[in-house]
Amino acid sequence: MRADLRSQMKTFGGLLVTNALLVLITYLRIPPKEIAPQATWPAIPQWQLALVSAGLILAVYGLLGMVGFWFARRLGLPGIYRPDAGLRLWIVAPLVTGLVAGNVLVVLDRLFALSLGWDGLPHPSFPLSLLASATAGIGEEIVFRLFVLGLLAFLLNFLLNLFLQRRETTGVALWLGNIFAALAFAAAHLPAVAFLLKLPSPAAIPHLVLAEVFLLNGIAGLLAGWQYIRCGLVAAVGVHFWSDIIWHVLWPAIR
Repeated sequence: MRADLRSQMKTFGGLLVTNALLVLITYLRIPPKEIAPQATWPAIPQWQLALVSAGLILAVYGLLGMVGFWFARRLGLPGIYRPDAGLRLWIVAPLVTGLVAGNVLVVLDRLFALSLGWDGLPHPSFPLSLLASATAGIGEEIVFRLFVLGLLAFLLNFLLNLFLQRRETTGVALWLGNIFAALAFAAAHLPAVAFLLKLPSPAAIPHLVLAEVFLLNGIAGLLAGWQYIRCGLVAAVGVHFWSDIIWHVLWPAIR
């Protein structure tokens, strides 16, 4: 048990450090005003801003991840990874799921674009899109799957047990948590969508565009949550990364 715990923590630490390094590279290579022109950036050198951002990733995501891992252990989830899973479940299943999800997002975006009479949801420019796919694939999965899904499922499981007086409520709690976490994941993208559409705030996003944002991100979030429940954080990161590669990197390059 202790060896498994140490291995899980090492793997989580590797993901966390990788995410911090990717954020560091992003802020060193790309001027902050290109990342978020609407933000008020402090008048400090770019390298200092990069170090501060990477440090915040280590501190905040590290704390959320550790709390989320505690929830995972209490819920009987794999946590960071499923020890008995082989190459098929660790790599192949997340890869295939992510590629399918990315293509589904493209098809749905085209359908919404036809109904709205526009070019579809905007995307970050390259190479920011590639870096964002990698950083979001790790960071957002730590936040929304490991922490948010775990927290919601833990609370829901407690409430279901309390009011229904049943022992087998974990599965229901996990899928309710997955749904709510996917909705929270979608809502978290609204400020970026408003910025890319050059709107003053998320409240100004048209209703059909709002529906598309929740549908597309909700689907991606549910699939990542499914892989998280099944095989752990590493699998969820794989789903998120590969779907973003199709959706944010390859699709904008060919359309």
